[in-house]
Amino acid sequence: MLYALFRYLNESFGFPLLGMYPSFRIGAAFATAFILCLFLGKRFIAWQKKRSIGEDFSKMGEARRAIVDQKKEGTPTMGGLFLGASLLISILLWCRLDSALAWTGIVVFLVFMAIGYFDDHQKLFHPTKHGLSLKAKLLLTGVCATLLGLWLQQGLWSGNLSYLQSLVLPFLKNKNPTDAILPLTFLGGAGFIIFLFLALAGTANGVNLADGLDGLAIGCVFCTAFALLGATYIVGDLKIASYLYVLHVPECKEISVQLGALLGGSLGFLWFNAAPAQIFMGDVGSLSIGSLLGFSAIASRMELSLLIAGGVFVAEVLSVMIQVSFFKLHGKRVFLCTPIHHHFEKMGIPETKIVARFWIVSALLAAFSLLLFKVR
Repeated sequence: MLYALFRYLNESFGFPLLGMYPSFRIGAAFATAFILCLFLGKRFIAWQKKRSIGEDFSKMGEARRAIVDQKKEGTPTMGGLFLGASLLISILLWCRLDSALAWTGIVVFLVFMAIGYFDDHQKLFHPTKHGLSLKAKLLLTGVCATLLGLWLQQGLWSGNLSYLQSLVLPFLKNKNPTDAILPLTFLGGAGFIIFLFLALAGTANGVNLADGLDGLAIGCVFCTAFALLGATYIVGDLKIASYLYVLHVPECKEISVQLGALLGGSLGFLWFNAAPAQIFMGDVGSLSIGSLLGFSAIASRMELSLLIAGGVFVAEVLSVMIQVSFFKLHGKRVFLCTPIHHHFEKMGIPETKIVARFWIVSALLAAFSLLLFKVR
């Protein structure tokens, strides 16, 4: 929105170009989302407390309820609403609204926010329901991934950009980046949609599973978003992408602006979510910001790099999958409790120490994922 204004001022009155530069808009989106989060967060928490809307531990599983701090019951939740509002306002202000790729990211973000809101609403206000079932979540995210895949295949990345419907192999170096890719056109293009589903659903649910300790998920989101901001900026700049032998994705710098907003919003939310948490983000927050991370990796064609940058979320998802599978096959558990951060809680490690160590690991993985660009 403001990009168009700055452009008009420049063309009509010779106003400086600063407000049009992506780097400036990334910083401005960061600051805007951070300030909005602080402003809205305080009022949202007060509003929820006034209406006695908070976390209900009675719908948790027995294993998790046994280790969770009972003092946290009743803590306001669904903080993803004010976080999401801060991000959306910041993105609409500072993104180029003539970018189809930017609008695609906004729509994905809103769809996953709606799914998370419906899930939270059922858990909070329905006496017996525990939220959406896993099948329902997979169905909804599957429909979203399918529609996104069809839009990218038939619209945004068709014709001369059809090479973007491929998987970028991070450790291969070739002066022609299109030679270091693996086409996902098998099964009549269904392979591309399946991969989108894994990236979107996997990241969204990974953030959702990590949202179990004060500040854990949002701190790791910040680290992962920082790495993806670097990736989207690199592939969005033709000169830098050519120098590093990676695919150039037109308009991808606008996704960097969205990630700038996510970085600012993450710090703003952490202001209230750090131990002891004044509010939890809920599924409305974890699914929406997780989808933004997943879409950013898709938009930059860096899904494999996301496996590294978002390694904490991968570990959370894998721990649950391993636990469930092993128990069904052998009737025994591999971990004391899942997701894996609860395993460490069961071992007697203090919550704050677990969170700090997960942040450190997440930061190291994010840095390593960026170093892979130079490995080429």
